[in-house]
Amino acid sequence: MRVALFITCFNDTLFPRTGQAVVRLLERLGRSFDFTVEFPLGQTCCGQMHFNTGYRRECLPLVRRFAEVFEPYDAVVAPSASCVGMVRDFHGEVSGALRERASGVADRTYELTEFLVDVLGVTDVGAYFPHRVTYHPTCHSLRVLRLGDRPLRLLRAVRGLELVDLPDAEECCGFGGTFALKNAEVSVAMAGDKVANVHRTGAGVLCAADNSCLAHIGGVLSRLNSGVRTVHLAEILASTEEEPA
Repeated sequence: MRVALFITCFNDTLFPRTGQAVVRLLERLGRSFDFTVEFPLGQTCCGQMHFNTGYRRECLPLVRRFAEVFEPYDAVVAPSASCVGMVRDFHGEVSGALRERASGVADRTYELTEFLVDVLGVTDVGAYFPHRVTYHPTCHSLRVLRLGDRPLRLLRAVRGLELVDLPDAEECCGFGGTFALKNAEVSVAMAGDKVANVHRTGAGVLCAADNSCLAHIGGVLSRLNSGVRTVHLAEILASTEEEPA
């Protein structure tokens, strides 16, 4: 099986360690499950920013590019529930004559925890992360992809990790892409509520399936000098005793 990594614009630009973690994790598992991991250099944006702000026509070349680049692969994996939600829910809708082709690739595109749990059938990935951790289910992971307890099942199997429930976990953090720019005061207030709940857990690490939301929450945590750090779920799962995160 050939697996392609779709890293997404946000991760490529701001959080390259997340992509590196996904590669380490998948290459480790690939030796047991007989698949290879590739990074197609022709990949670009999935078009979510354009689509969400009403530029559907401008989104079409990006949808076409995505289908062309990832069509040769058996599976496409991304460390972003947000972008995978865009690909799976909307690429077919905006692709016009490309609908069948785009939908075929979209059907083989998975958020990381979906690929691990549903495709590989694994929850114990051999990770080690000796920290107290709480998990924030981002809106796209919760309401679009409906990841359910997949991330939690993976976290519970990590050796050394103490997982604590986040109060009001399903409440939005306030990021919402351009929402955070257009409604900054409301967005920051929502992030403040989320941070208050993170503090209640006593966790030293907050993790999620989307770095966009982690960046938003992490900004408030940093300004408060809280000592809580944000870590993408992929980086926890890639961490081992020999190569800790």
